Amino acid sequence: MNLPGRGRNVAPMRTYLLAIILALAAPLAVHAQSADLVLCDRVAADPSDPDKPADVKGVAEIASSDVATAIKFCKQAAGSSRRAMFELGRAYAAGRQTAEAIAAWRKAADKGSSAAMVELGVLYGTGAGVARDEAQARKLFEKAAQSGNPRGVSNLAALGGTGGSAPADPAQARALLAKSAETNAEAQYQLGLMLSEGDGGAKDDVAARALFEKAAAQNHPGALERMGAFAQEGRGGPKDKDAAKAYYERAAALGDADAKQALERLRCPYAIKDKQGKLVTTLCF
Repeated sequence: MNLPGRGRNVAPMRTYLLAIILALAAPLAVHAQSADLVLCDRVAADPSDPDKPADVKGVAEIASSDVATAIKFCKQAAGSSRRAMFELGRAYAAGRQTAEAIAAWRKAADKGSSAAMVELGVLYGTGAGVARDEAQARKLFEKAAQSGNPRGVSNLAALGGTGGSAPADPAQARALLAKSAETNAEAQYQLGLMLSEGDGGAKDDVAARALFEKAAAQNHPGALERMGAFAQEGRGGPKDKDAAKAYYERAAALGDADAKQALERLRCPYAIKDKQGKLVTTLCF
């Protein structure tokens, strides 16, 4: 039995079907490319990176078990994303591949990543992996600060002295951080640290705690840890051991090392030492 028209117009039909397949495949290819960045962000994003999207939590430290995964996906995404290039540097640093980390951060900084500028500045300021060069560190912190990076501001203030157009003293750093702290969790955390330590002005535990609380509400690991400490000690507000533990647990879950140590101290509060004052053991609950 012959159906009407069967066997005719086969080539045009194939062309039509091929066009549909290509149209459907195109968005899948785009999604596949962005998936590398999504996976890179998931294991290597820095909570303090201004380039980080608001819906990406980030990790305070890259877990050793995630280093290989981070390097793989961040390297694939780094060609089209300065954030991924910066995160690739973090992954290399977590894997103790310092030379590779520096190379990645330099590339990211050249593309405008203020987070990479800060990391490079820290290396030059401390002489870790590179020859110590305070002038170069200052230059990088200034550039990051001018981009609005809170860590750039606070690190520049920590260097002290003069030079450059960005603030290089704690009082000016406070003023600049105060502007960013209205909306930025990292700025809230950095300004809270300055207020809690009395850098650049009067010490104010109440104001510091309020800033830490704002940043903690945005899941900033460092701010969560500080809120735990303030609640545990009763600084700037009520003393609450249960709240302190909850804050520490949230910070520890995000990879904050200080919070993990604080939880261990809560679990094992009593230290037994020998005559020389050396720790023998701890009593745990």
